Amino acid sequence: MINIRNIAIIAHVDHGKTTLVDALLRQSKTHLNKEAKDQEMIMDSNELERERGITIFSKNASVQYQGIKINIIDTPGHADFGGEVERVLNMADGCLLLIDAKEGPMPQTRFVLKKALEMGHKIIIVINKIDKPGARCQFALDATFELFLELGAGDHSFDFPVLYASGRDGKAGVEADLSQMTDITPLFEAIAQHIPSPIADTAKPLQMLVTSITADNFKGRIAIGRIYNGAIKAGQEVMQINRQGVQKKYKLTSLMTFAGLGKIETEAAQAGDIVAVAGIEDATIGETIADVESPEALPLINIEEPTVKMTFMVNDSPFAGKEGEFCTSRQIKERLFKELETDVALRVEEIDPTHWIVSGRGELHLAILIERLRREGYEFQVSRPQVIMRQVEGKAYAPYEKIFIEVPEQYQGSIMQKMGERKAELKEMRTNNGIVFLEFIVPTKGLFGYRNEFLTDTKGLGIMNTSFHQYLPDPGSWKERINGSLIASESGVTNFYGLINVQDRGVMFLDHGIQIYEGQVVGQNSRGEDIRVNVCKTKQLSNMRSKGEGSDEHFNIPKDMGLEDALEYIGDDELVEITPKNVRIRKMYLTEIAQKQAERKSKG
Repeated sequence: MINIRNIAIIAHVDHGKTTLVDALLRQSKTHLNKEAKDQEMIMDSNELERERGITIFSKNASVQYQGIKINIIDTPGHADFGGEVERVLNMADGCLLLIDAKEGPMPQTRFVLKKALEMGHKIIIVINKIDKPGARCQFALDATFELFLELGAGDHSFDFPVLYASGRDGKAGVEADLSQMTDITPLFEAIAQHIPSPIADTAKPLQMLVTSITADNFKGRIAIGRIYNGAIKAGQEVMQINRQGVQKKYKLTSLMTFAGLGKIETEAAQAGDIVAVAGIEDATIGETIADVESPEALPLINIEEPTVKMTFMVNDSPFAGKEGEFCTSRQIKERLFKELETDVALRVEEIDPTHWIVSGRGELHLAILIERLRREGYEFQVSRPQVIMRQVEGKAYAPYEKIFIEVPEQYQGSIMQKMGERKAELKEMRTNNGIVFLEFIVPTKGLFGYRNEFLTDTKGLGIMNTSFHQYLPDPGSWKERINGSLIASESGVTNFYGLINVQDRGVMFLDHGIQIYEGQVVGQNSRGEDIRVNVCKTKQLSNMRSKGEGSDEHFNIPKDMGLEDALEYIGDDELVEITPKNVRIRKMYLTEIAQKQAERKSKG
């Protein structure tokens, strides 16, 4: 019997998944490097993940327990990273389903759990955060049963072991009593007992499925995956079978296995283990690394199709090239195509040398890609997000999302009204302790620009989650943005005097003393049309002074437009200019003359 357990951890964003993994690593006396010891969230190593408190990229770790090697795979909790989830579950034989003792199972848990049940994985339920004030262990367990029923789980799935834990304290037990718990050992025992060993045959020819790719400055491209059959040795010759079935021979330059959070060189690995190999220069996700003598491909991984697209382009604003390190078309193109190697849910299509259509699983998926490029020093501009339509028997079909909303009762009315305007259909509604749970089916397009509105309408107390539903006939006729933009009529530095003169016309986006250019959007008009305004205007100085002059002037605090706010705000004739230092909203045609010429052309 193979003494390996491959386990994926499923949890909703912020249910303590990463903290629990930390407890497992620490108790198994895993050797941690200095950064990991000092860091609170060992698995959320990416800067963006720590800021947002969500897992975006899956990661691998490994611990030893009584001679059993446990490979732990951290899964993304967000539906927009469906491509990542699908691959991760292919590596596992079972899952730890982590539920918050106070909140119960949440919508995003549902997305990953559904995939795990479809694959027939054995599930261990861990009711976490039992130390939290207001923890309701029985409620969380009952709600989990309901979720399994809803997802159509088979009889074998209902026979799940249940553990209670406090990841923060590093304790677990079979009863919901924190005082009886000593450490996390019951969790290790449950994994060893209930999660099956990998079904694999070491006598068969080698078959390994590549599920993720990383880069190393010294070793080059590294392919990570699970060995389904056979064994693999360092320096061995292997056959790569790509997605089209084409075979190529390579010699492995490095073979690594996981220990703790790191990778260590190993001489050999057997079926069932998760390994990383170097030396296959063009390996990509979903391919098979097979035996040279009798190469046989494993089934390809099916990945969800993108539903949202945006046009990325070279920055051509008056400030182009001043703030970014990488701003040429060659650099942007290389970086976008490089992203395709590791993100299977992404598509990039070149329209011309300076424009690319980038398609992804949702607004958040694309926004996180943009934010990562920005932090790496890239400068570019993007158009308004658009949904990807499909033609079925001559009819237009649009993507729809399932949206799950939790709000205090007093905000229910405004949510129902807003969702009605966005052509959403109410599927379910229930109330529990003054909290309303709503479930809608809504066109993906209807959700554009809604996240911020939702937070405002619910005073920050609402929770909203979405997952892809299906393609349905296009509802057509959308009410476009109601408000116009306030556009800078000249380049210069914003001035208090100019801003105060303009602020009554709408909401300002910029403070004083900021360098701007003609055609940049400086605010939102309170009316429907665009207006050109001069926010650089300075006060004419005179040597006369009148009593009380200037004392009653008040400048409202401008609205800070972050990346996601800007993407939600822009219209079809506007772009978001993204640089490592700034996010600016601008008109596609900067001058009034160019704008009018473009309008005439489109009408003509």
